[in-house]
Amino acid sequence: MKLQYKCILFLLVISTYGFSASYDWGKTGHRVTGEIADAYLTNRTRRIVEKILNGQSMALVSNHADDIKSDKVYRKYGPWHYVNFPFDKKYGEETPSEHGDLVQGINKCIAVLRNEKSSTEDKAFYLKMLIHFIGDLHQPLHVGRGEDKGGNDIQVRWFNEGSNLHRVWDSDMIDYYNMSYTELSLNTKVLSKKQIKVIQEGSIVDWVHESQELAKKVYGSANAGEKLGYRYMYDYFPMVRTQLQKGGIRLAKILNEIFK
Repeated sequence: MKLQYKCILFLLVISTYGFSASYDWGKTGHRVTGEIADAYLTNRTRRIVEKILNGQSMALVSNHADDIKSDKVYRKYGPWHYVNFPFDKKYGEETPSEHGDLVQGINKCIAVLRNEKSSTEDKAFYLKMLIHFIGDLHQPLHVGRGEDKGGNDIQVRWFNEGSNLHRVWDSDMIDYYNMSYTELSLNTKVLSKKQIKVIQEGSIVDWVHESQELAKKVYGSANAGEKLGYRYMYDYFPMVRTQLQKGGIRLAKILNEIFK
């Protein structure tokens, strides 16, 4: 009976916290975003970031927000990894979650980093969180539907392995491509200054709406139970690479504005 009780309790915990502990770009994807961002920092911003992170790279700390999920002290930050609102509405038309969401989390990070009175420890913590959350923002299913936990409940097969739609976008495609984060970050699209400027335009909420539009396409890209593979990679991995690059460029823009 004790063993049965423990099993039931474990399943309840997984059900309750399933999405807050879900995947988000995987470690490689977040490192790509951090590495790309570093290339777009001003010299001043790079010096400040290196000082705050005590010499650690943004790629290295980019997964800190995931690494701390197992510590109950940081459980309150779980809802900051995503934002769910109806596809026929704009963010803010309905009352945002009282537990916080991706937009609120990003804004909190920015506020702490802008505040000259923030402690060194707080700046380091919230900078690491910001690096991660900007990556999450650009994974379309982190702006997906709440009822299916951003695609986590849509079971599919990735080649011959069981997976779900969210995981396919977080890590399956990136892992299958079999490049390191440095290789991926060095092999991004060559962009003109005008193209970079266009990517950097808009607000956090504008970028959320952009990701939500992509999420609609992702939901239409596969059916539950479908086997995904080579063709899916061909059709959708370019979007993954584009989103990783946009995330890095926009992260750099935010940091350059904070530390100008």
